[in-house]
Amino acid sequence: MPDTLDCVVVGAGPAGLTAAIYLARFRRRFRVVESGESRAAWIPRTRNHPGFPDGVRGKTLLGRMRRQAERYGAEIVPGRVETLRPGRGGFRVATAEGALSTRTVILATGVQDVAPAIPGLEDGVARGLVRICPICDGYEVTGLSVGVLGCDDHCAREAVFLRGYSDDVTFVHLGEDPLPGETLRMLKRAGVKLAESAVRGVTIEQRRITAFDFEKGEPRSFDAVYSALGVTPRTRLAVQAGAKLDASGRLVVNEHQETSVPGLYAAGDVVRGLNQISTAAGEGAIAATDVHNRLRNKP
Repeated sequence: MPDTLDCVVVGAGPAGLTAAIYLARFRRRFRVVESGESRAAWIPRTRNHPGFPDGVRGKTLLGRMRRQAERYGAEIVPGRVETLRPGRGGFRVATAEGALSTRTVILATGVQDVAPAIPGLEDGVARGLVRICPICDGYEVTGLSVGVLGCDDHCAREAVFLRGYSDDVTFVHLGEDPLPGETLRMLKRAGVKLAESAVRGVTIEQRRITAFDFEKGEPRSFDAVYSALGVTPRTRLAVQAGAKLDASGRLVVNEHQETSVPGLYAAGDVVRGLNQISTAAGEGAIAATDVHNRLRNKP
């Protein structure tokens, strides 16, 4: 079947681009379809990714990975996959530009952040005033005044985590329901301050998040604010194909990153909740290698 690809990779973040590097060097016929919405592109500078002691911008890292994949012949095209249907011997991948027939698929679709209602949010993220991942950059707020926006017990635990870096952490509770007593006690034990009044307005200034204007109490300001409102995994295509999800809404995969649908793989944030560049890249490599081994009798 000369028109059938060996693989289609959906997404061009760290997981998808790593898969592309490996598939290209395995000399496989494949295509990467990217929507241009990689979460990694938001990163102003990551300093916990191995090999970059001075840090690296998210867009810079993605650009280097893309050039590396294309150097070995990877075809990376803009587009959005609309439907994914399993069939005999593979999958049919439909985009606005046309349909693709492929033996395997690697989903590297990632997650979408539940963004707080902060005017100028993107600019705040770019300047490091609004942050999303304390595992990635908690070190950078060491000793600073930190606000954590959240609505439930899981969000409160992120505030407790950040107490390992700062003595001045405030949990800004945005939920409609009161926090459970055990959560309140957990915050108190950890030394996390609590602001439960509804937020009326936020101003992002040059070096601080200022004028956190609460309905009750005085306005507050922070050196940095973390959004702990969670993420939404991009699993629509996988669900279309019949793949199973775990309790958190992420895709269930085996040790080779294969989902419950044979030949359908997934890598990166759409799979598990650590949301790290290094783990996403590793999973992309694992998935691509298994695809190659699966098709070794199909040169």
